[in-house]
Amino acid sequence: MVHGGHGQQVHLVTQARRPLSEDIRYRQHRYLLMMGIRTICFAIAIVLFVAHMKWLILIPAVGAIIIPYIAVIFANGGREPDNQRGFLEHRPKRTAVGAPSDSGPEDKR
Repeated sequence: MVHGGHGQQVHLVTQARRPLSEDIRYRQHRYLLMMGIRTICFAIAIVLFVAHMKWLILIPAVGAIIIPYIAVIFANGGREPDNQRGFLEHRPKRTAVGAPSDSGPEDKR
């Protein structure tokens, strides 16, 4: 989007990326949430082991083993995709000066 012929590019707020600090905070929050779920799975596995429910231990134990891998992948995955929600500017198709256009009536005599 160029204004006034000065060649300055102006970004719309709806097209701006999130600040890096906000992105890091989001990834840290998601990682800590997943580690909390892992801790709960581990605690449930211990309770089931004490209660001698050995076959049921597998479900939370597998969660406690797999969740850290997934959490690290998500935390190190980099920035989130650009936010493309909201209003976008209208960009009409323009033709070069003197080029024939496909639209509009033409006077052919």
